[in-house]
Amino acid sequence: MKMAKPVGTLDELKAELREAFEHDPVDVDHVMHLMESYKSNPAEWKQYAIFDRYKYTRNLVDEGNGKFNLMMLCWGEGHASPIHDHADSHCFMKMLEGTLREVRFDWPKENDCSATDAACEQLNQKGSSLLELNKVCYINDSMGLHRVENPSHVDGAVSLHLYSPPYDTCHIFNQQTGKKAEAKVTFWSRYGAKVSPVTTPESCTPVVNTCCTEITE
Repeated sequence: MKMAKPVGTLDELKAELREAFEHDPVDVDHVMHLMESYKSNPAEWKQYAIFDRYKYTRNLVDEGNGKFNLMMLCWGEGHASPIHDHADSHCFMKMLEGTLREVRFDWPKENDCSATDAACEQLNQKGSSLLELNKVCYINDSMGLHRVENPSHVDGAVSLHLYSPPYDTCHIFNQQTGKKAEAKVTFWSRYGAKVSPVTTPESCTPVVNTCCTEITE
């Protein structure tokens, strides 16, 4: 692992991450160390922490050198993501405030679930863990799927996420059947400024700002 400089501020973290991603391949341990070395300071990140009453939000902090997106996810009381993959990207997640629960699942078995409900099987949950202040976790598609949720019905939570390479679509999964669907992802805000709703040309329906809504079929 490359020796990492001490990271004292969010701006220093962004600068160190840009340097870390100048070369391939991604050094996961080095990036983990950088994110762990930064200690949450709300005065530095509160400008990016834009919440929504009804769903968690994705707020862009830095586009880096084009090889990663750094974003802040804001979770209201009881908010949760659907079960999702990461489009063959690296996913790093650090807690800035509150507590989140990460629940991991195996990929669905290779069967034609779309052909008949009889072929569908419930996703296998293989573990869960609590992510508390300043803790960092990592996942990629070889490690399975996950869902992230705020277990508190009183307090919100804020987490810092890095995805490399950046992506704008992923897959979401129904826990009971394993069925998947493609989900478009975008940002609730960029650099602290709220983004106007985006619509798709085909349906003129809002593009979801997270990865995304549960599949109910």
